[in-house]
Amino acid sequence: MKHESRSIKHEKKRKECAPFASHLFTLVAHDSFAFTLIEVLVGAAVFLIVALAAYNAYIGLFKLIDLSQYKILAVNLANEQFEIARNMPYNDVGITGGIPSGKLAHTQTLVRGGVTFGVTTTVRNLDLPFDGTIGGSPNDLSPADNKLVDIMVSCDGCKNMKPISLTGQVAPKNLETASNNGALFVRVFDANGQPVQGASVNIVNVATSTSIIINDVTDATGMLQIIDVPPGNTAYRITVTKNGYSTDRTYPPGDIANPTPLKPDATVLLQQVTQVSFSIDKLGMINVVSIGPTCASIPDFNFALVSSKTIGTNIPKFSQNLMTNSSGTLDLTAMEWDTYTVVPTDTSYVVAGLNPLNPTTVNPDSAQQLQIIATPHMPQSILVTVKDGATQLPISGATVTLSKSGWTDTKTTGKGFINQTDWSGGDGQSEYIITNRYMYDSLGIDVTSSVGETILRSAFGIYMFYGALESSTFDTGSDSNFYTLTWSPTDQPVETGPDNVRFQVATATSTTPTDWEFLGPDGTTETYYTIPDSPMNEVHNGDRYLRYRMHLKTVTSTSTPRIADASFTFTSSCTPPGQVIFSNLSNVMYHIRVQKDGYTDFEYDVPADTDWQEVLVVLTQ
Repeated sequence: MKHESRSIKHEKKRKECAPFASHLFTLVAHDSFAFTLIEVLVGAAVFLIVALAAYNAYIGLFKLIDLSQYKILAVNLANEQFEIARNMPYNDVGITGGIPSGKLAHTQTLVRGGVTFGVTTTVRNLDLPFDGTIGGSPNDLSPADNKLVDIMVSCDGCKNMKPISLTGQVAPKNLETASNNGALFVRVFDANGQPVQGASVNIVNVATSTSIIINDVTDATGMLQIIDVPPGNTAYRITVTKNGYSTDRTYPPGDIANPTPLKPDATVLLQQVTQVSFSIDKLGMINVVSIGPTCASIPDFNFALVSSKTIGTNIPKFSQNLMTNSSGTLDLTAMEWDTYTVVPTDTSYVVAGLNPLNPTTVNPDSAQQLQIIATPHMPQSILVTVKDGATQLPISGATVTLSKSGWTDTKTTGKGFINQTDWSGGDGQSEYIITNRYMYDSLGIDVTSSVGETILRSAFGIYMFYGALESSTFDTGSDSNFYTLTWSPTDQPVETGPDNVRFQVATATSTTPTDWEFLGPDGTTETYYTIPDSPMNEVHNGDRYLRYRMHLKTVTSTSTPRIADASFTFTSSCTPPGQVIFSNLSNVMYHIRVQKDGYTDFEYDVPADTDWQEVLVVLTQ
């Protein structure tokens, strides 16, 4: 009974609590509608963007307020300094150690409102036209009429603030009297003769113990006028430059390094105007590469570079000994506009050509590419450069003949050449690296019995009837046009019969073509070059790599053809235009003859008495 009674009570209590439990379940189910992760991230991103925008606007507002305060402080400081100048005695209104001389400092560092400012004060004498001007009509014997005071306030630590400048005039109270001084006018122009505004001019009095130093800038006409300058003979050293520009200056006469300068220090005479002109312009650069005739880099090449501008008698403004780096390159920055001549100083190589020709022109604000084509050093070398007289451009295709008693050599300008004069190193070399080796030969070839010559193999004085040799691969350095194939000696023993020396040529765009196809003068495999100096077929043009195949034969066992030199000519991007070089000459007099269709022949005698020299030939039509 007690148990039943307890069960009935429990059931009643459960029914009483059922509505509350149902309501609680409903609330929990309703609250399960929460934000997804993506919704939370998007909301946070939007909030962050809005917050950052508000923050940047807040910061920008404070920056504007700070900038405005900086400007107010700067203007007040400029007014303060100008009022100081206006309230000084007139004779004291000037720059300490400057012209006009006075008690104002040229530069100061001052603090106002907790901000550090730089103050630059410039004072100039003004020659007003109402009573004439110095050197004019009428001539003003007291040209320092008024003084111009310029106050410039800058702040390096104030972001986005431009310098504040305040300019005004200060006039004397009394009438002027005749001056015992003169005037110094500095005019600055560029390479085109146009005035250079804002050029920095430094003037130093070097003739007296009284220190006078002026630092000022030119106006819109490229002029800086210094009035009321104390007279002095070669007393004022002037240097003119501008950021990113070249520098021009005067020099002291009698200096050991430059005893007779073309632009001596300026002289100022009593009541006269001295005007000195200077030319400056934007700096350029020269990118130098030292390479061989086949475009291979030549590292650590030594040369001198000399400018055509001079600062005195036979004293160039620029002359330096230079060297390319391990990659055969050298970048010369900050070069003044001028023309520069390359002079070789290297002991291992000589200059075999230049592109562009000597002298190299550097224009303002430009980069000039300079190729120095060099070949291994041999004594007594003559570089012949042929130019057109009207255009001064190089002439390619000119025939240059150098001769002496019993010897003649002829070359053509604008064409490179590669030759092989020794094969004694043997076969098995794919690329032409070791100059006395080659790719392949047949049993009938002998490259060692006769020094520097290739002949037919013999046994006990009996020559084989045929032999062939295939060269290594020659690299011209870039896509090339090929011109002539030649060999020497040109005359072969008659006993060996006709066509005793024959050549074929194969070219390709890579060192590993599918097949080296050797061709003759008609561009087929069926023909052979049998005459030295034969023109090569145009089918080879545009290729870079070349091999030749030499065929020797004889109709008698007692005589053999001989080859001492095999060569070909070509043009490529590394072929110097309008130039040829003759090397390993004797120290005797040579005769040069230059010929080109449409031009007058040129003839000249030149001694080969120096290690290297350049002969300039100008042809006229």
